[in-house]
Amino acid sequence: MFSRKSSLLLSAALAAALPAAGLQAQEVKLARLIDSNSYDPHKTTATAAAEVLFMIADTLVAIDSDMKTLHPGLAKSWDISEDGLTYTFHLRDDVTFCDGKKMTAADVAFSFNRWIDPEVKSPVAWRAGQVDAITAIDDTTLEYKLKAPFSELLYQLTQNFAVVIDKETVDRLGPDFGVAGFNGTGPFCWGEWLPRDRFTMTRNPNYTWGPEIYENTGPAKVEKITWSIIPEANTITAALMTGQIDATNYAPHISLDQFETMPGFVVSPSDSARYTYFVGFKLDKPTVSDLAVRQAMNYAFDRVALVEDQFYGKVLPAYSYIATDTLDWSADVEKVLIQNYDIDKAKALLDEAGWSVGSDGIREKDGVKLKPVLYSLSGVWPNIIQALQAELLKVGIDLELNVFDPTVGWGKLATQEFDMFTMAYPYVSAGDAMNLYFRSGNTPAPNRTNWKDAETDAWLAAGSAALSDAERAENFGKVLYKVHEAVNWLPLYHAPIIIVQSDKLKPMTAHPIYGAAYYKGLGIEPAQ
Repeated sequence: MFSRKSSLLLSAALAAALPAAGLQAQEVKLARLIDSNSYDPHKTTATAAAEVLFMIADTLVAIDSDMKTLHPGLAKSWDISEDGLTYTFHLRDDVTFCDGKKMTAADVAFSFNRWIDPEVKSPVAWRAGQVDAITAIDDTTLEYKLKAPFSELLYQLTQNFAVVIDKETVDRLGPDFGVAGFNGTGPFCWGEWLPRDRFTMTRNPNYTWGPEIYENTGPAKVEKITWSIIPEANTITAALMTGQIDATNYAPHISLDQFETMPGFVVSPSDSARYTYFVGFKLDKPTVSDLAVRQAMNYAFDRVALVEDQFYGKVLPAYSYIATDTLDWSADVEKVLIQNYDIDKAKALLDEAGWSVGSDGIREKDGVKLKPVLYSLSGVWPNIIQALQAELLKVGIDLELNVFDPTVGWGKLATQEFDMFTMAYPYVSAGDAMNLYFRSGNTPAPNRTNWKDAETDAWLAAGSAALSDAERAENFGKVLYKVHEAVNWLPLYHAPIIIVQSDKLKPMTAHPIYGAAYYKGLGIEPAQ
């Protein structure tokens, strides 16, 4: 783990070692820590995929950076029946794919029906609601019929898994769709993907249908965007300082104060911190199946120290699974939050549960050592989980760490091979978050805790089908309370999205949608 001083010295040294470079007017270089496993919108839940998909494809509905206000996207308007079961979308008639083919309602129907196709096995199929039928009425009219009302449908249709894709490209590429190519309607087109290295996209010169939240609705102001994978945060700092990259939302938190005062840079945080980092427990695995063990781990880890030592106060310590200002948050949950750092309490819980300290300092019970296996991804996680490992060792828990590159790690996280895991996720509401991680049908991923509870499923269904705000909030609040009481997770911190950019670019607004800070990329343009 780097100290503040050593990190700054390392960044300065790296910056001195790299040649200076200026912004190339026709290319903007963005940096991030990790790559996606795929760019098929129905096969991945990775934020890295969302960052690209929002730029190379479009959704029917767009959302403002306040994560509340909806705007027309590929749909000019929509009508909702009084019973909440039928949505009729009226589409633009001037949209084309990157290959020049005209987009019609049939393309939207194909995209959505593939999204919910059981054979595709999309981990986000539930986000479409309980679909009865999705049909193209004519070239510019789509009918979306539900079996039950879905109170968050329009918000879900703003997300990257609801982008419109081209059937011909899907059929031609088969399993390589989203890996070897993609044909979308976005402001940028698929260029080249070199996994774990870079992703390039080129401007779609025909694009003029961007959402009204942008001053420029297309075409984009730059010819090319290159996403570079730089797995070391300090190297990202150095690359930004020397102009090797033009912007990032992955700058290490230690560098933010420096960039805020340094000439030539602009720092723009999002208004929302609705991106939460946590450690989850597989509830049916030995050792962590014990509630006392999960409670003890929550007491044994100092979130305030984590926030100060590794994030320099730029994030918020988390004791809840979503930020408390999120839509449909329940104040009742405060009663069951573990908000104290208390080593003695952690030890007492383990003692009372029969976990005795062995001669090697590690606790055991009935011949089983308290040595849970944790799976994680590269990027921001190694320092965090090493700190967790050190803290848990103080109470006699020997955490075994396994860190994977995301190209294989997402597959590993969909298995049952581990006891604990790390994850970070964005959300727009309590229902969005709870449906994602605690619906029984979402095991083994994204419900990696294996939480299977009929009462939870019933509340999730009732909240999703609610026709009033009060009924929706009541049901989702019950789920929030129950999963917190059961200690499914060890929440770590809530993080705002923060863009650090060269002032050779116009100042950008950080968009919180699914962690994809640049959203459509239409706000990326040279300052002059």
